[in-house]
Amino acid sequence: MEQNKELKAEEFKPYVPADSNAPEFTITSVIMGIILAVVFGAANAYLGLRVGMTVSASIPAAVISMGVIRMIMRKNSILENNMVQTIGSAGESLAAGAIFTMPVLFLWSNEGVVESPDIISISVLALLGGVLGVLFMVPLRNALIVKEHGILPYPEGTACAEVLLAGEEGGASAKSVFAGMGLAALVKFVVDGIKAIPGVIAIPIKGLKTELSAEVYPALIGVGYICGARISSYMLAGGVLGWFVLIPAIVVFGGDTILYPGTESIASIYESSGAGAIWSNYIRYIGAGMVAAGGIISLIKTMPLIIRTFTEAIKGMKSSGSAGDRRTDTDLPLKAVVIGIIAIILLICILPVVPVSIAGALMIAVLGFFFGAVSSRMVGLVGSSNNPVSGMTIATLLFATLIFKLTGKAGPEGMVASIAVGSIICIVAAMAGDTSQDLKTGFLLGATPKKQQIGELIGAVAAALAIGGVLILLDKAWGFGTKELAAPQATLMKMIVEGVMNGNLPWALVFIGVFIAIVVEILGIPVLPVAIGLYLPLELSATIMIGGAIRWVIDRKKAEGTDTEAGTGVLFCSGMIAGEGLVGIILALVAVLGLDSIIDISGTVNLGIIGSAVCLLAIVWFVYRTGKRDSVKH
Repeated sequence: MEQNKELKAEEFKPYVPADSNAPEFTITSVIMGIILAVVFGAANAYLGLRVGMTVSASIPAAVISMGVIRMIMRKNSILENNMVQTIGSAGESLAAGAIFTMPVLFLWSNEGVVESPDIISISVLALLGGVLGVLFMVPLRNALIVKEHGILPYPEGTACAEVLLAGEEGGASAKSVFAGMGLAALVKFVVDGIKAIPGVIAIPIKGLKTELSAEVYPALIGVGYICGARISSYMLAGGVLGWFVLIPAIVVFGGDTILYPGTESIASIYESSGAGAIWSNYIRYIGAGMVAAGGIISLIKTMPLIIRTFTEAIKGMKSSGSAGDRRTDTDLPLKAVVIGIIAIILLICILPVVPVSIAGALMIAVLGFFFGAVSSRMVGLVGSSNNPVSGMTIATLLFATLIFKLTGKAGPEGMVASIAVGSIICIVAAMAGDTSQDLKTGFLLGATPKKQQIGELIGAVAAALAIGGVLILLDKAWGFGTKELAAPQATLMKMIVEGVMNGNLPWALVFIGVFIAIVVEILGIPVLPVAIGLYLPLELSATIMIGGAIRWVIDRKKAEGTDTEAGTGVLFCSGMIAGEGLVGIILALVAVLGLDSIIDISGTVNLGIIGSAVCLLAIVWFVYRTGKRDSVKH
């Protein structure tokens, strides 16, 4: 595989030869892919709304498909497995794009600003962005995936191909995913279902006017393990800055001062509600300023690369056809792609869910193609985790809101239009990046691009039809912007749109966050993970750091230079994230139906903080033991 990376595109020979007709787009692969698209889409939506981060579903979907197709159905078809992960990962990417912006509509509805969005409106918005993101990537495939082979590594796509090629380990690896799902599902049900133990361990530190806290949830440890110690430590640094520097400073120096947006004195807020109320009233605005600045800084830093890569992508697209004679060179017909894009632009003009004119629809198309091309090449260079989608979305919202305000579309109508535009662009960027990673996997394995592109569209449609119900369910159960579902990106986007349209933000707090971001950037530290740690409660970043620390200990035991991307520890943690997300969706349904009080035993049995600590230690032990298998193998 490594030797193949060095070959030029015209010399490269995929694992499955171009003249082979191996099973690929089958009923089995499509049905499994759709199920995983909905499952991982829902799970990632829940995770993203809780902690502001999502994880790639490509490798877990590939492993699950191998476990079912190879071990249960006794079939040996690597291209079928690839089709499953192609469709399944599309659901995760669409959900990741949707949760950045769409919950804003629910937040405004709860404030009485607009009517509550319905399931059809949400699904239509997601569908427009998802399909547009896939279609924009089709004419760029030859330029980015084929012509740039050996230049653009596409780390996630290449790692997924490696996992599929190591298919003989599919059974054991699949067990790791399902074991993680089972453990997380059990813990989530015990903590938030029957409420036998508290979900948070909190230790007040009255002398410093703050508290130290950590949550008892497997998904958070899983996120930390997958992200690694470095990113987890940046998030923890943001949490420490907020809870051990800014909150004590505000309480000590604020005293009897009434500081907007608070309506009581700072001392009264702290005495009545604790450090959490100080965070809610003040720190989250500082964090919002820091996150926004971090997104813009990442966009500015990559702007020369963005312009260059976009130009090169367009040149490559013009200089090469989008289809060839060989099976592995065949894309969706360009004519069909163009007709599809035009149809979506017309739908954007016609459908009331996107209240824009033809000029607004064309703006969406232009921005969507630009950011889609940028996203496709950026993930090839730096990977999906470093793709500045948030920066692209912030830039889009600032531009769109300002245009709507200047053209007379102000107030709620202009704000809804801005979020609609931002939602489509955000999903386009996320889907284009995912599609390019999947097409890279297919290129290495010898998949048929046309069939993969159809699979991406199927996954986008399936996830779009599900995401509306998922968001409405979560909003009715807990509400966005609450402790249970902080929805950090969405609340940030809400602040940006309102700030431009109405000018009602506590700008002093926001700009404190902006200048903290500048200081962090000057120190050479990545701004966004620190900003997210500041923006979220400490209890989240503390538990994420536990997962990162476990990964650090395990990686030190491994042979230097070994690839840990697809290790059993990562798969186990991916399973934990999926398992907790799915139980979270089920518990939301239980709460909406009014059945949550029936299974709640907190009034009769509660094991307290000791039970929570024991549960947390048990999760740590399971993750460590599973991850340690990799070091034993190496």
